[in-house]
Parts: sequence; C-alpha cells; structure tokens
Amino acid sequence: MQTVTTIAEIRSLVAAWRAAGRRVAFVPTMGNLHAGHIHLVTEARQRADRVVASIFVNPLQFGVNEDFSAYPRTLAADQEKLAAAGCDLLFAPTEQEMYPLGRDGLSYVEVPGLSDILCGAWRPGHFRGVATVVSKLFHIVQPDVALFGEKDYQQLLVIRLMVRDLDMPVEIIGVPTVRETDGLAMSSRNGYLAAGERQLATEIHATLQALAAEVRNGAHDYPALEAAAMRHLEQAGFRPDYVSVRRAEDLAVPQGGERRLVVLAAARLGATRLIDNLLIDIS
Repeated sequence: MQTVTTIAEIRSLVAAWRAAGRRVAFVPTMGNLHAGHIHLVTEARQRADRVVASIFVNPLQFGVNEDFSAYPRTLAADQEKLAAAGCDLLFAPTEQEMYPLGRDGLSYVEVPGLSDILCGAWRPGHFRGVATVVSKLFHIVQPDVALFGEKDYQQLLVIRLMVRDLDMPVEIIGVPTVRETDGLAMSSRNGYLAAGERQLATEIHATLQALAAEVRNGAHDYPALEAAAMRHLEQAGFRPDYVSVRRAEDLAVPQGGERRLVVLAAARLGATRLIDNLLIDIS
C-alpha cells in the first residue's frame, strides 16, 4: 500500500488507474481504525479494482469543547491495518493541504433540513463540516463508489442527499454496523470509556432492541415509546440527547403506515457520546 499526503499525488495516481479502465472505491475515515473501518475496506475490495482510503481528522465537524485535539491519531497502526485489508492507496493530508487558506472564510457545503435534526440539533455545524470535507474528498479522489458505515446513519443520509442534489457521479454504499460480541457498535470513541462504563455501554443497543421489538409488534405511540426509552437510559446512568423513531429513507417523523423505520439514539456516558441505530422492516 502506498501513502500520499498531497492532492497532486493522489490525483495523479487515481487518474492513471481510471485511464486504464480501473474502477475505484473510496473509504473516508478519521483514523484510529477499528474492525468496522476495516470491514468497509474489505467490502470496497469486492466492489472495485482499486481501493483508496483517507485519514483526516476534520476540524470542521468538531464543535466548541468537543474532542478535536484529543481525538486519537494512530497513523502507523492504521497503515498496517489498511495494508493487511487490501487497501491500495492511503491519502493522509495535513490540515494545511485540505484547507490551505485556513478555516476562516472557507466555502462550505451544506445540506439543510436533514443536517439540523437529531445529532445536527445537538452538534450545530457538525454535518456542514462533514458535507464540506466529503465533497472535497470526492472531488480530490474522484471515486466510482464510496462506502460508509450505517452506524452513522444520519451522516449516511446527509451524504446521499448531497451527492444527489449536486449530481456527483459517486455511488454511495451503506454498510451494516459492525458490533462487538456484546452488541456495542464499534466506534473510535469507545476507547474513551472507562472499564465500568464499557460494560454499561451495551445498554444503549439493548434499549434500541427493546424499542424496535415493540414497534414490530404493532406499537404506534412513538412519542411514548421514545420517552420510555429515554427514562430507561437515564436510570441506567446515561445522559441521553435523544431516542427517536423515524422514517428510514429521510428521517422524517412517521405519519403512519410506513413499512421501513429506523430507531436512533445518542447518549452520553461519562465524557463519551455514543450513537447507535437499528433499522426496522415491518411486514
């Protein structure tokens, strides 16, 4: 696997692949890679002739007092994992390379509406930062297909809508969440959890499973179900931001009769913010 740090280098290499008729898959990450990220790479390997990954801790998607400075940077270990998974090329730019004129006065990409609810309401500007950096990366790498984990479900839908609205020629693939054996969704931020918190963290998945089971069994009073799930998480020691039942295709509030829903939660445990979701197909 080759690692490059400049836009000129990666454009040159990918242009040669494309000139030779190669299909290119892309997996953007912020590094500190775990098995969920590596699963994206192995899935990408099945869908293309060449696989590109990126590692860039994007400052634009971190809010005030969030963990940008503390976010783990583990480039050497990440390179080993990516190479073992069959990644062909890693793009690991500096902030100066990505934002050469700095953050002030930067042109942004914004997906209104979908970016302002759920996690967007609790992390103002987060999805604007995500859409901006992903848009830049798509223009730099010019992939045929890009893969994102469904754990960040709202992010996945924001990116799909951005690609559709801006006519970007990139196929977006959502890959099911990879979980620990006890059900906890894999996340780079799980490493922030203390030992006792790690054991308790599985309760967020269990709460969503119980909520999803009630919905599948015909319960329709979603506000009451959401409130009960919030109380359960609070009693378990979490500080929940939200638990919500939404339409899977656009995260709108269900109006009745929907056959595909998603239940989502975000909650803080100690200093760590955890998110998770489950898709529900109603037969």
